[in-house]
Amino acid sequence: MLKVIGVRFKEAGKIYFFNPDNLIMERDSSVIVETVRGIEFGKVVWGVRYVEEDEVVLPLKRVLRLATTEDTDKQHANQLAAEEALRVCSEKVREHQLEMKLVDAEYTFDRNKLIFYFTADGRVDFRELVRDLAAVFRTRIELRQIGVRDEAKMLGGIGPCGRVLCCSSFLGDFEPVSIKMAKDQNLSLNPTKISGLCGRLMCCLKYENDNYEETKDTLPDIGDAVYTPAGLGQVMLLDLIERKVKVQLESTGTMVEHSLDEVTVEA
Repeated sequence: MLKVIGVRFKEAGKIYFFNPDNLIMERDSSVIVETVRGIEFGKVVWGVRYVEEDEVVLPLKRVLRLATTEDTDKQHANQLAAEEALRVCSEKVREHQLEMKLVDAEYTFDRNKLIFYFTADGRVDFRELVRDLAAVFRTRIELRQIGVRDEAKMLGGIGPCGRVLCCSSFLGDFEPVSIKMAKDQNLSLNPTKISGLCGRLMCCLKYENDNYEETKDTLPDIGDAVYTPAGLGQVMLLDLIERKVKVQLESTGTMVEHSLDEVTVEA
């Protein structure tokens, strides 16, 4: 078992495991950690816990120290500097007439690298842009192309439900979402009704999907012949929430509704 803590570098960002050594820290503590990108400022979202070795990527990076007031001030200054860098980069993109949309920028805590995130329809030759930016900011420059889901996560917004986007408020990772999930939940397959601001299928289709799948396994399929208290009929509609079926009777053609306990699938 390994002793770890969970750290995030962005709100609703991915949670990374670190070795806390002998430092005493609680949830919401700010820490300075060593990462593959360099020294970073993060926030503890999981206190000390013990996990199996196969649950983490080894070797485990360590927490250098608890963040001080000076560290917090420096992080805030880095964020303001990144906003200015984004403005400068936007001007350079227009000068080079590149087909790309800048989304965000960030400095590593030690200012050794400046990262720009952008979206584009295809590949972009930004070598000249990188040279110009390196000459302006005097640090390592990285341009990282992201997808539309990542763009929505960074920019945020209000979803069709009227709430702040899940991806920008609490989802750490994106999970696969398929049109089959919408079908299993008897939702409209109109793309405008099941798509989020990013244009992809809404992440929330995944939330109740397991429950729908389990329920569906206990119900007959549409088209199955079933015995009901009113006689033999064919299943026409399933209500997975109420665990009910609508059946068209073979003898009269009328529609009747029964709970799952009241019908038997014809052998």
